[in-house]
Amino acid sequence: MTYKLLTIAGSDPSGGAGIQADLKTFSALGCYGMAVPTALTAQSTTGVTGVHAVPAEFVTEQLETLLADVRVDAVKIGMLANADIVAAVADAVEEYELPNVVVDPVMVAQSGDRLLAAEAVQALRSRLLPLAHIVTPNLPETADLLDEPEVHDLAAMADQATRLLELGPQRALVKGGHLSGQSSTDLLAVPGAAPDSLSAERVATRNTHGTGCTLSSAIASLLPQRPTVHEAVRDAKDYLTQALRRADELNVGRGRGPVQHFHAWWPEPEDSR
Repeated sequence: MTYKLLTIAGSDPSGGAGIQADLKTFSALGCYGMAVPTALTAQSTTGVTGVHAVPAEFVTEQLETLLADVRVDAVKIGMLANADIVAAVADAVEEYELPNVVVDPVMVAQSGDRLLAAEAVQALRSRLLPLAHIVTPNLPETADLLDEPEVHDLAAMADQATRLLELGPQRALVKGGHLSGQSSTDLLAVPGAAPDSLSAERVATRNTHGTGCTLSSAIASLLPQRPTVHEAVRDAKDYLTQALRRADELNVGRGRGPVQHFHAWWPEPEDSR
């Protein structure tokens, strides 16, 4: 069976994040990828210099045209830019009853550039999070969604992960990459239970551009292929860890380069063996 995956997100010309990273991840994990762009960015490994949002009416037209024709098995939702686009995407998710919706609330790029208008955060909370099968914020995004200060330890992180569920998603995966330590620990919260800890080694590389996009699209890819959400998240984290281990091979740009999405397919360079 060929699983058909849709990404609804912004475009990254450098190929490391956004719909480009999502499509690479879908393909690497055995899925057929489709994309509805919500924004064009002028972006490289060194930062974002401009954002051009797609009109919400055209986002709707893209979605209606596609979804009237193709069955979708899972959806990754990333950068939405403004409240009108959030509403357009939420309307489509509801109308077409899209399954396995993974919301990666892209608000600020690693470079510090804001990718979601501040006034759109409430629309994200009220319209889209209640439709999410799983939401995957990092610590700054979690703080933004809860309108609270960013936390810096696992206990406070667990508390915020649990309270994210009050905004309506079925599950919340709060990513702990901003914490220090030799491992990177994420917390998976589900209603009625303490958050589950999922740890992976912290790979020593500066090439981390697009890690959030890659993880969320890996989760979307694996949700239809794994018996439980926990297994999908665990295997997605394993995929990202391997992509980080091989990231330095790519040598893309002068800033924070991308991860190696096709680590299982491209041979290792001779000098790294």
